[in-house]
Amino acid sequence: MSDNLKRAAADRAAELVTDGMRLGLGTGSTAAHFVAAIGERVRAGLKVVGVPTSEATREQAQREGIPLSTLDETPQLDLTVDGADEIDDDLRLIKGGGGALLREKIVASASQRMIVIADGSKHVSKLGRFPLPIEVVPFGLTATESAIVKLLDSLGMSGELLLRHAPDGAAYVTDGGHFILDAHLGRIDKPNVLASTLNNVPGVVEHGLFLGLATGAILATGDRLVELGQL
Repeated sequence: MSDNLKRAAADRAAELVTDGMRLGLGTGSTAAHFVAAIGERVRAGLKVVGVPTSEATREQAQREGIPLSTLDETPQLDLTVDGADEIDDDLRLIKGGGGALLREKIVASASQRMIVIADGSKHVSKLGRFPLPIEVVPFGLTATESAIVKLLDSLGMSGELLLRHAPDGAAYVTDGGHFILDAHLGRIDKPNVLASTLNNVPGVVEHGLFLGLATGAILATGDRLVELGQL
């Protein structure tokens, strides 16, 4: 998707923001356009407070002059705008390609509404083509990995489970100090079942299935914007 279309989706989402709102600020290339759009409006007089979902977003928001808070100070948010790696017709998502899934899910869960802004190619009929990120604690990594493989087998799912690496070749470390295992599943027929059972594996901190959180989506498709759900 061109930067112009990303910006158009972000600008449409920014139109939903009104004075006094408490905002969850997402992470990723499309969400960065939203943060920039809000920064422009703040400099023009908009009064909002933002809770960033990653250190990268925090740094950008500070550069943009957006007043920031934390979920401890502001535990209830009006709106979160974030990207997605996949989104289906039921507004179920896979997120975490950028590694911020834990904070993204906590912020989204604290929000009255979550609007996804994404490239139209992220809209799929069935989740799973994009590898599912699973955030895990470093301690006992091999045991946790084995338990996840056993769980996937019990659900009739198979695919490589790969430890994510940083550009320097070391294990990728999230803002929370955890590792990420990417599950290459191809398709996820029962995302609700997988989501609930993954949460029961000791060592799993969180996973990238975002179910029942998004209320609407703005997708940049071709040369136009397509809106799903309720904005």
